[in-house]
Amino acid sequence: MVYDTDLADRIRACLEPEDRLTEKAMFGGLAFLIGGNMAIAASGQGGVLVRVDPNESDELMQTTSATVAVMRGRPMAGWLRVASEDVQTKHQLKKWVRLGAGYARSLPAK
Repeated sequence: MVYDTDLADRIRACLEPEDRLTEKAMFGGLAFLIGGNMAIAASGQGGVLVRVDPNESDELMQTTSATVAVMRGRPMAGWLRVASEDVQTKHQLKKWVRLGAGYARSLPAK
């Protein structure tokens, strides 16, 4: 599956004006990186892939519809998948963009 370009445009709009923002094809989708660290991606599997503080991922999975991302058969703490239907509105998407961008900004630049 190809990532949703409209969703990617909506993510991009939420991140403007981020001066350290770059975009890169990753994980079968389009990732948005801040300072070289991935914040969020329009996923090729649909919805978004969000990088969050690993210490917060369990709570986010308990309080939202997000699920842990599984990469190469391994669940990855701090990487969450959020389905397309859960990022349909600007308010829904901005929550995940804010979480991903906040965590990416907290990491040392690459």
